Parts: sequence; C-alpha cells; structure tokens
Amino acid sequence: MFFYWGWNRAAYTTSDISFKGNTFDFQIDDVKAVDKPYPFNVGIYLNPGSMTIPQYNFRFGYFLNDHYSISIGADHMKYVMVNNQTVKINGSIHDTETQYNGVYTNADIVLTEDFLLFEHTDGLNYENVELRRLDALYERKNFSINVEEGLGIGFMYPRTNTTLLHNPRNDEFHLSGYGFNAVVAVNLTFWRHFFIQSELKGGFINMPDIRITNDESEKGAQYFLFTQYNIVIGARIAVGK
Repeated sequence: MFFYWGWNRAAYTTSDISFKGNTFDFQIDDVKAVDKPYPFNVGIYLNPGSMTIPQYNFRFGYFLNDHYSISIGADHMKYVMVNNQTVKINGSIHDTETQYNGVYTNADIVLTEDFLLFEHTDGLNYENVELRRLDALYERKNFSINVEEGLGIGFMYPRTNTTLLHNPRNDEFHLSGYGFNAVVAVNLTFWRHFFIQSELKGGFINMPDIRITNDESEKGAQYFLFTQYNIVIGARIAVGK
C-alpha cells in the first residue's frame, strides 16, 4: 500500500457561469478565475491542526502488481473568480431592490463585489479514484527514479463561498458535479519505502448544481478545464507477506 500528502498550484480556463433563482436567470461568459495559494508557513503546512488550510493533495492506494496501482484521493484546490473584470451577460434580473434590475442581451457588465463574489475556496474539492502505472527509469540499492502515468474520475464536493446581489452569503459543502483527469509524475524513492513525487495533472470539471444562496432551489452551473502542479511526500508499506 502507499499514501501521500502534498500541496498544489492550480490554473483554470475561463468559463461561462449561469445563475438561476426566484428573481434572476442569467449567464456571464468567459469568466476568469485564479487559485489561492497560502503563503508558506511551517506552522500551517506541517501542523496537523491546520494543514488542510492550504491547497493540498491526499492519496491512499494499493499496488495490484509491480506496476499498476488503484487509489482514492482528495484534490483540494481553490477557485476564486477575479472581481472587477468586464464580461458579457445574457438573461434577466427581476429585483427592484438592486441597481442590476433589467434584461440583458450580450451586454457588458463589471463583476464588482456588490454584484457577485464567487469562490470555491474551502475548496474546489475533487474526490477521485485513479488507476496508475509506475515504471523505473533508474535503480540503485537505496534509491530509484520512477515515472508514473494515470487516469482518474470522481465527483466535486465544493464549499462555494457566494454573495450574489443582496442575498446573504452562502458557504456550504454540496455535491455539485463530476470531473475526470490524467496525470504524469516523476517519483524519487529512497530505501524502497519513502518517496518525493512531482506531478502534473489536468482534467475537466463540470458542476451543474452549485449552491449559490440559502435557498436550495437557486443554483449556479459551470464547466472548465483545470491543471495542477503538485509536490507530494509519501511512503509505501508492504502488506500480505
């Protein structure tokens, strides 16, 4: 068996985000977003009580043979919509309590904070299963260099921090959609049991059911591509012998 823990940086393509509710039904197009790395601090990154605050990766798996492994993991990314960008909006807002009341057809709108705050910051949680293959490139008695490739599929369980128009802030975990991914990695193994691994991961995320207000009937939706660069540390444990 093996397990690892590590940290990631993430990047996202632009996406169209739709919002449907009791007084609104609109879409904003080509929205930019960034990740939210936490400044490195040993007391945060290596403290069991706070190590889930940064963007992290956790994985636990089992080698089916010398090359193939199956594993389950959690990729905790953070997704922050960039405010004050200008995007196109289509749809309608029927709410006289806001200055944004009206019907929009391919109109420009600035995503100010009083209009929309939209983040998956605790986080953009991708819970997944992966099948990977490991091959040795270089081996010595107490050291080896390996390469790993794999494919994965999973579900999205984000905690979406949203403030839309004058609605109260909503920040609840919610099963919002699914994703799939591919990964390649370079692995440095020491004394056969301990390793450091660098991973490049990319995939597709589709979330058609995002919580955006305290009213469960009001929903957001988006899909986009993502990439991750991960650094992880882990260990292998022999079992069944």
